[in-house]
Amino acid sequence: MRQPVSMSKVYNLIQHNIGKRVLIRTNQGRNRFDEEEGVIETMHPHVFCVKIDSEGTVKTLSFSYTDVLIRDVELVF
Repeated sequence: MRQPVSMSKVYNLIQHNIGKRVLIRTNQGRNRFDEEEGVIETMHPHVFCVKIDSEGTVKTLSFSYTDVLIRDVELVF
């Protein structure tokens, strides 16, 4: 996915994809990346939550819209 260039575009992109599966690639620093697949669950004024079900374990991760904007988090729908 091409990364959005403004905070409102990030917000709208995530809002239109609530309830859909997404691949999340997070930058852990020093050329390390973590990839997980989940469902966008909820949105809040400054963060959104993704529910991840892996190997029988359910966890919820939250990310800020700024993380997506500065490319620390990449979303693939």
